[in-house]
Amino acid sequence: MSIANIVIIDRTKEVDPNFLSSAAQALNIQVTQHLPKYWTGISASVTSAPSIGGLPGNSWPVFLVKTLPPGEGGFHMDKHNQPYAKVIATPGDSSWTIDASHEIVEMLVDPYGNRMQTSQAIAIQGDGVFDARGTFDYLVEACDPCEANDFAYEIDGIEVSDFITPDFYAAAARPGIQYSYMGSITRPRQLLKGGYISYIDSGGKWRQILWVDPGRPPTYNDLQVASASRSWREAVHSVMGVEATRAKFAQRRKPGGLNETIRSRLEQRRAREPEHYEAALRERRGWTVD
Repeated sequence: MSIANIVIIDRTKEVDPNFLSSAAQALNIQVTQHLPKYWTGISASVTSAPSIGGLPGNSWPVFLVKTLPPGEGGFHMDKHNQPYAKVIATPGDSSWTIDASHEIVEMLVDPYGNRMQTSQAIAIQGDGVFDARGTFDYLVEACDPCEANDFAYEIDGIEVSDFITPDFYAAAARPGIQYSYMGSITRPRQLLKGGYISYIDSGGKWRQILWVDPGRPPTYNDLQVASASRSWREAVHSVMGVEATRAKFAQRRKPGGLNETIRSRLEQRRAREPEHYEAALRERRGWTVD
């Protein structure tokens, strides 16, 4: 099995190198230990590099950039059909690691953006989303249903995204089953506030249910996806619309959205001097500190 080399490249030149290194180490733990526990067949590593020059041919870059036009964030494929991602990194805002985690997990679960899963249909009922008659073909986007930073978790002081498990598409709920890594999702096809889900309905039309504004009920979003698209995921993101696109990314950066316990742990770790941050993480893991 070939290994996917995920490489985070800071094109902003404004992310602290020690923090970038620590983020890559934490994301490496997520993709080597947490993700394969539920999604089989994944073999990957995460590192960071100053530029794309000299990287191996099987590297999947995640570019940290200052700004992006609507529709250009997240997942893409290059002319050789190699996946890559773009993530906005803003000075003083470390929550870009949730975005990076989100894109990395989804690239690994579905490298080409075309993975579909047939399961029970869903519909908006009142202020929630519940099973309905029929079946849908769901685009497998492993972080979207639980993408808000309310449901993020931390690895060695780095914020990362929760993600669904394959049982998210199970026919019915069963005791003791994890539907997302952190257990935020408690039943199949549950959509959490701040998230969304994309699917082909029984009539063959692409649609979404968006709950990207947690203060309002979920809504439907009809999509004009070209049938000849080489990547459904890339095509869906490009036609979501400016408002929906901005709203979904805002949920990953929402101030105060993190779980209180996680926020407290992060604040304690980051109270240390920035230049000693990586050394502190190494000491916590029991590594030798130079």
